[in-house]
Amino acid sequence: MIYFIIPIIVLIIAITIIFMFRRKHIQQVGRLEQEKLQIQHKPILEEMTKVKQLNMTGETEENFERWRNEWTEVMDIHMPKIDSLLFDVEDLVDRFRFGKATEVEKGIQEKILFCDKKMNDILQELNELVGSEEKNRIEMEKLKEQHRAARKTILAHQHSFGMTANPLEKELEAFNPKFDEFDELTDNGNYLLAREIVISLSAKGDRLFEIIHETPSLLAELQNKIPAALRELRNGMKEMEEQSYYLQHLELTDHLDAIESELEELQSKMAELQIESVQQGTSEINDRIDSYYDALENEVTAKHYVDDNHGEIAAKLVEITALTKETSDEAAFVQQSYRLNEQEAQIPQQSLKKLSAIDKRFEMLAGRIEEKVSANSSLQEELQQISEELMQIADEQDSFANRMKNLRIDENNVRTKLEELSRKLQHTDRMLQKGNIPGIPDEMEARLEEADEQIYIVTQSLQEVPLNMSLVDTYLESAEKAVIDVTGKVEELLDNVMLIEWIIQYGNRYRASNPEMHERLLDAEESFRQFRYAKALEEAATAVEEVEPGAMKRIQELVKEHV
Repeated sequence: MIYFIIPIIVLIIAITIIFMFRRKHIQQVGRLEQEKLQIQHKPILEEMTKVKQLNMTGETEENFERWRNEWTEVMDIHMPKIDSLLFDVEDLVDRFRFGKATEVEKGIQEKILFCDKKMNDILQELNELVGSEEKNRIEMEKLKEQHRAARKTILAHQHSFGMTANPLEKELEAFNPKFDEFDELTDNGNYLLAREIVISLSAKGDRLFEIIHETPSLLAELQNKIPAALRELRNGMKEMEEQSYYLQHLELTDHLDAIESELEELQSKMAELQIESVQQGTSEINDRIDSYYDALENEVTAKHYVDDNHGEIAAKLVEITALTKETSDEAAFVQQSYRLNEQEAQIPQQSLKKLSAIDKRFEMLAGRIEEKVSANSSLQEELQQISEELMQIADEQDSFANRMKNLRIDENNVRTKLEELSRKLQHTDRMLQKGNIPGIPDEMEARLEEADEQIYIVTQSLQEVPLNMSLVDTYLESAEKAVIDVTGKVEELLDNVMLIEWIIQYGNRYRASNPEMHERLLDAEESFRQFRYAKALEEAATAVEEVEPGAMKRIQELVKEHV
């Protein structure tokens, strides 16, 4: 049976493959047929009908004939050829010649692509022609209307255009031949060439109509507004000079003369219709005129400042000079009692030197104000600088005066603090003496002596004349640290002594039953009698804790309750 089954299976597979290839090619033929129909249905004839409504002469007629021939070639030659090839493919597929069918399908695809491109090119050119005609007509009508409106504007407002009227008229007249040429090309069916004229005239018209719109306002700037501003500036300068304002440093006359020359050049450019250059020049001139107004206004403001503040600053100079001399005398007196560092001691004399220099500057400034030969802005700047320097010196003197006042306060504070430290050290010593302890360790005696020595050093430093408070503060800091340290150590020692006594009392309950405990407590008592309190505490605490773990915590709580 196996010899029959295998061939049957192979035959079934072969038939399946054949039908699969056949189905694939049938689908490909259907797709190619659909693409061919899409090409045939392109609206070429409809678009050609639109072209027939145009003037069928010249360029339009030539293009129409070419498009019709190309369309006829595609429809009458290439399409039948494609139909024939499609029948051939179907025949080859029926005869199972799939390889050959594939080659023919590729050829059909190439022809379809060729025809599709040809038809698309025709449609594009047709749309371009029809669209050009419509765009030309709409845009040219708008352009002619703008042209008529521009001519009417110039004729109705000749005075507003001045020297630009004739050049603008010539520019507008140059449009007429182009209008005639456009009409002629349109009448002859040369719509694409006419399109080029429309584009060219539109660009030129946009610029020219903008010039016509801007020219009246620009001329008004050049001929009226700017000259009026220049006259106003000259009159203002004259009035200010009559009021004794010094303005030579501004050189405004030269600047205004230069602007008048520039105005003549800009008007010449206006006659040549160089609008962009004139606009830029006018804007720059207006900016400069604004800056000249600002300069004159600044001089007026500066004069008010000088008039209002000159006397006040003079009085301030006298006041601060007197204050600085008083501070200098006070510093000399204070230095008899207190020592100042070199930098501090020089402050009054340095300030007096600065004030002397400022006084000379102020005298020169007063002369310039009286002579009225200097710009008020310059005088204002100098006055402001002198005022700032005076305020800085005044601040330095206030700070220095406060420093001297604080020296006496600091001395009193040191003496008060020193008395507190002495009392605290005496209290600590009495507390130690009354502590009911076998004796005072040598280390503790040394600490007490050290604290007492530091207090003595502070006391001696307060006897020096002149008094060096910086050094006194340093000594005081050392004394305070020593007293605080010894006080803490004494309190710690007394607490330890009390704790030792409680531990030994607590441990006595174990002496009879625990000989080792007895011996260790004896060692602790011996260390206690030798003033070795830290060692005694360690020995007693260790012995009790070993016999009764946790005992130290209970003993400390008992001591705390007792205290």
